[in-house]
Amino acid sequence: MKKMPVSWPTTKVTQLLGISFPIIQAPMAGGATIPELVAAVSNAGGLGSFAAGYLTAEEIKLSIIEIRKLTDKPFAINLFVPEKHHATTEQMADAAKAIQSVTQELNFTINAVEPPYAPSFDEQMAVILDEKIPIFSFTFGIPADEWLVKFKHAGIKLIGTATTLPEASMLEDKEVDLIVAQGSEAGGHRGTFLGKAEDALIDVESLTSMLVNHTHVPIVSAGGIMDAKKILTLLKLGADGVQMGTAFLACTESGIHPDYKKLLLKTAYDNTTLTRAFSGKLARGLTNEFIIRMKAFENFILDYPIQNKLTSMMRKEAGKQNNIDFMSMWAGQAHYLCKEISAGRLVQDLNLEVTKLLKN
Repeated sequence: MKKMPVSWPTTKVTQLLGISFPIIQAPMAGGATIPELVAAVSNAGGLGSFAAGYLTAEEIKLSIIEIRKLTDKPFAINLFVPEKHHATTEQMADAAKAIQSVTQELNFTINAVEPPYAPSFDEQMAVILDEKIPIFSFTFGIPADEWLVKFKHAGIKLIGTATTLPEASMLEDKEVDLIVAQGSEAGGHRGTFLGKAEDALIDVESLTSMLVNHTHVPIVSAGGIMDAKKILTLLKLGADGVQMGTAFLACTESGIHPDYKKLLLKTAYDNTTLTRAFSGKLARGLTNEFIIRMKAFENFILDYPIQNKLTSMMRKEAGKQNNIDFMSMWAGQAHYLCKEISAGRLVQDLNLEVTKLLKN
């Protein structure tokens, strides 16, 4: 058993990353983690993370410049490791037709999309390296060894994501600095890269305990973490920190659509489901009409990131029309605990509450 005595706020996470509290704001792609949110978390003593998976290298560079204007504290940039994907012309047409048939209220035409379906990963990686980012996190896989070597030589800390022990073992072999244990409760896309995502739905407490006891890399727990009690539970299991995403979605600095935020704040129970409808990759989000209707067309959902690009214009149009039934509203299973406060206040409150619990 590799469990360690509970320590707060100084842990291996704070020591490695140079932060005050072992709280990482999860990188949430799609506009939630704007520079203002990232900087607010870092300024409060946590680690702000900017989700850059959908951005071009130039867009990432501009975002980094903006973050650095707002904070001189450590922050992380996150990318999605590319996966194999393919769609025939016929499959693309069928998918577009299916989406069109379930989105009639938008009065919007769904057109086929052309490759590339995602920004160049090598160009994204190059700009992060050039900008000498202090911390780089990644999910959906592991970057090529040549990139890992370059990042390590540059002194950049590496954070990988695992949903199973075999994935964590692979990350350990690559000598990453921290491993995020993504539990089944987590909102957004599953980070599974070995086997089927449906076979890697392990709750955060079980996954944390498993990784703590079978790896030698500091573990950061993620999934359904919204308050001090949950943080303390995971620390007792041996985690050296937590990664929280949904908790920051309702914060004043969050970049999500106002109606998305309102729904998070007014829901008093778990209203999430796992779906591939929006992106082609299994993800947890608030249930809406698009998810429900697309269940009848699951065979027409394309590989990630092709499906993601195909639905991107639909989601933007839904945002313009303030129609939450066709937005991707990613959220973890404890989203009903969201609070509308500043990100800095959230970090400070969590620190005070964990400290109080430890004293008691």
